[in-house]
Amino acid sequence: MATPLSELEAFLLDMDGTTYLGHRLLPGARRFLALLERRGAPFLFFTNNSSADRNHYAAKLANMGLPVPPERVITSGEATALYLTSSTPYRRVYVVGTPSLERELAEAGLELVEEGAEAVVLGFDTTLTYAKLERAAHLLRAGAAFFATNPDRVCPTERGPIPDCGSIIALLRTATGAEPTVIGKPEALMVEMALEKLGGIGAERVGLVGDRLYTDIRMANRCGLTAILVLSGETRRADLDASPDRPDYVLKDLGQLAGALAGAWAT
Repeated sequence: MATPLSELEAFLLDMDGTTYLGHRLLPGARRFLALLERRGAPFLFFTNNSSADRNHYAAKLANMGLPVPPERVITSGEATALYLTSSTPYRRVYVVGTPSLERELAEAGLELVEEGAEAVVLGFDTTLTYAKLERAAHLLRAGAAFFATNPDRVCPTERGPIPDCGSIIALLRTATGAEPTVIGKPEALMVEMALEKLGGIGAERVGLVGDRLYTDIRMANRCGLTAILVLSGETRRADLDASPDRPDYVLKDLGQLAGALAGAWAT
């Protein structure tokens, strides 16, 4: 049974397709954040997009009128760096990712190499070249471990969806037969990081708001969070019938969610 909206104490908010699209704030985002601030409800932005770090996303939100400190942003790149350094023996890695992801991994203590890599780390790489794919394929066939920041097949933009990390996973899987360990949504590590940052609030009192069934809603279902789907990004209402990933609430956008929460909290 879904936790009533009135009993939710904190929120994890997806970014691409939920809060903004490209450089355009989506309807209701400012109203929703203002409601949380007035209520004193803690929140974190939670993104699978590893092409930039949390400082970039905080600056992007500020430029759109949402001043949010970097400490309120968790990225799949940050989660991947933590996982590799805390839960694996691999320290020499080849990165198929943006310079931002490379810096994030290097700052965590990993050695970025092109030869003799123990692992290949794949992110949403907007600087992707065939040479990177070729080197990654050779390393994977030679036995390197395979990690990916996220499984998103596409990234929503103002011009329409573009290939994301999941599409690059499919290419390398087809070429090598290698299957990656995925770190970001819908895996549990990012939720564990978030709940720690939220100060120990129980998962059942946390709402995860996102636009993707197979990442946002699946992770909420797996981790005991309240799953709130907004239809402002990738998912359409018609997609719900065929999906095993079930949201607790379905709303048009953050504005409609703000209205529903305001009403629930007022009673």
